[in-house]
Amino acid sequence: MRKFLIITVFAMLTGLSAFPVHAQNSLLRYAEKQFELENFSHAAALYEQAHERKATYANAQKAAMSYQNIQEYDKSFEWWKTTISYEEATREDFSNYLLSAMKAENGMTSQDLLAGSPFKESAFPEINFEKIREINNKKANVKLVQPKGINSDGSDFRITEDVIGNKYFTSDRGPVFPSEKPAVRLDAKSNVFSEEKSDLNDREFFGIYRYTNSDALEKLAFDVPGGLVYSDPTLMESKNLLFYTTFRNIRKVKKTREYEVHPEIFFSTISAEGTLTDTKAFPINDATKYGVMHPFIDENGKKIYFASDMPGGLGGFDLYYISYDDALNFGSPVNLGPVINTSEDESHPFIMEGKFFFSSKGHAGLGGMDIFNSTISNGDFGNVENMGVPFNSPRDDFGYYITSKGKRYLSSDRKGGMGMDDIYLIEDLNKFLLARVIDCNGNIISEDFETTLTIKNQNENLPTRRGTKSELLGDLLPETDYSLTISKKGYFRIHDHDITTKGLQGDTLKREYRLAPIPYNMPVFVDIVYYDLDKSQIRTNAQPTLDKIAELMKKYSFIDLKVGSHTDARASKEYNEALSERRADAVREYLAKYNIPESRVKLDWFGEEKRTNDCGDGVPCPETEHQLNRRSELILEAFPDKNIDYEMPAELMGKDICDPAALFSALNHDIPTIYFDFDKSTLRPVHKTELERLALLLQRMAGMNLQIEGHTDQRGNEAYNMKLSERRAKAVMEYLTKRGVEVDRMSSEWLGKTKPVNDCGAVPCTEAMHQMNRRTELHLR
Repeated sequence: MRKFLIITVFAMLTGLSAFPVHAQNSLLRYAEKQFELENFSHAAALYEQAHERKATYANAQKAAMSYQNIQEYDKSFEWWKTTISYEEATREDFSNYLLSAMKAENGMTSQDLLAGSPFKESAFPEINFEKIREINNKKANVKLVQPKGINSDGSDFRITEDVIGNKYFTSDRGPVFPSEKPAVRLDAKSNVFSEEKSDLNDREFFGIYRYTNSDALEKLAFDVPGGLVYSDPTLMESKNLLFYTTFRNIRKVKKTREYEVHPEIFFSTISAEGTLTDTKAFPINDATKYGVMHPFIDENGKKIYFASDMPGGLGGFDLYYISYDDALNFGSPVNLGPVINTSEDESHPFIMEGKFFFSSKGHAGLGGMDIFNSTISNGDFGNVENMGVPFNSPRDDFGYYITSKGKRYLSSDRKGGMGMDDIYLIEDLNKFLLARVIDCNGNIISEDFETTLTIKNQNENLPTRRGTKSELLGDLLPETDYSLTISKKGYFRIHDHDITTKGLQGDTLKREYRLAPIPYNMPVFVDIVYYDLDKSQIRTNAQPTLDKIAELMKKYSFIDLKVGSHTDARASKEYNEALSERRADAVREYLAKYNIPESRVKLDWFGEEKRTNDCGDGVPCPETEHQLNRRSELILEAFPDKNIDYEMPAELMGKDICDPAALFSALNHDIPTIYFDFDKSTLRPVHKTELERLALLLQRMAGMNLQIEGHTDQRGNEAYNMKLSERRAKAVMEYLTKRGVEVDRMSSEWLGKTKPVNDCGAVPCTEAMHQMNRRTELHLR
């Protein structure tokens, strides 16, 4: 009704006088006359009365058709349901029954509706059931809401907005004027019985209202000669012009006995206050021959798009454009062609950013008018697509519009509105994921990485994108659980299975992830086992070390063992190389008892080439120094294969993977404390083996530093003990320096007797307690 203000209207010399109803005419004849005059609201009520007096197929069918024409879909469905109960019911009646059911939105399937009838879906090729199901299953993630201050209990549709936010729209709000006097018909779906209102709903004629950015609502006053109906506002803001559709009572204008009334387009200069002046007619108007309506101004392309049933179209109302120049000289109408136009009606054109939007009854849809979009390339239209649910419904959906600020609107007579037609604001239902993916220094990562965003328990990879600040962005459905994986070559993958929009306050779910490089070949545990002279058997005192290594390797699948075996310098080089190989094999064989695969134990042997001291051939050395050379260095390396993108081990979750020391401590490595004899700063042989292990660790972990703290017991004066603790700290530092640890990676502090383990001034101390105080503590940093 509100969408196609169009029909032939006959006005006789009687003008606006009442159409006489003779007393002798039957109720049925009067109903038939009202139906012929397309006074469907009155006809529907009369046919209902006639059916109550005498139930017939014809009365039920005419009641159904009358309600269908005035879009009373619930009543139309009930009357079509009654109609098909008669034996006379035709296939066309069943078709109307199905269409009315869809528009009534009663939730019944076609199978339910056709149960017990002689028909199946295939009997109704005019209804594309598969397309309807396809469109219904392709739902956009948006919702329609009532915009503030716009809708009424009447009909409100076709909104536009100027650059400062004033909104213009069509409405028939206002009082209701009951009347039964038929007069001039101006409308395809409603009749006019006076010059003040429409008989369809006894409301005022449509007018154009302005809802200002200060929340004031005002009806625009027009000066079109004979104008009754005004609708479809659109702006040419560069010239302060308002274009619109109007119906006129041209009997007053043309003084004819009989005439046809069609819609026309006019335009007026509009002031900031909404005053209209200098009104002009669109040059192709011809109200007695064809209609033109639904203007839209494309100021970028300097074209005016509109709908018309002028001769030469494809059928019904087609969409056209006319070009114009800066002086508003208009060209000739150009039909948009068969990609857009069909044999049915097309209407309500709108263009934005290379997309053409329009409504159509001819393209496959859900019923009534649906909203479609099409691409535009070099003036050619293509890829017409139904915009789907909820943009479209089984009823009429039209007037799609996007403001310069990106707000989207449409008009519809769907269920649930305030009036017969309502304007709806389209809001995204999407929630948004905004994730900062940072490196170990806290900087957002700008280079590429791969993401996999999925709804939980579904395989489809949802799209993500990068924002202007390199943040990771993704669209999320409401009340839905997601999983996210972020991966980059050489970095630990990030898995987040706890992304949910359930109960999310606001639109944006914020996350921050740290993408940490995999510390390939990272030593996480170091130890040394020693051998007897000319032997390769594992000593009893070495077994606890290998047992611990086996335990760690069984616990952590991401660590492998590197073994480097050595000998002292006694015997020949060839013999010593073979001996060192046997010592390396002995380690692997020992670990095999714990089912550690050979592939996880990497062996090297060096003979006498890499001694820890100067005890070479012919150099006299004590046995304790030779012992330091008869060894296998054992290094547990995390993430040993650079060709593997390792997952973050579960054992390290919650640890700071960017901090090697944190990973190191996670594997529980022991750091020795070095003890000294009374009044001495000489390293004991037993502690040299511990420092060998520590030196090996520091050599392999370049990012790790060592803090050295020297202490004494509490005997002796403070100054002496301070010097003694200094010598003890330096003894450790000098040893490690000789073993290849850089001086600048070590810092030392001497504390004398100020921080005893046992306070021997408070309680008597045994010699063992004094021994605990004579120490150098080592701390990795």
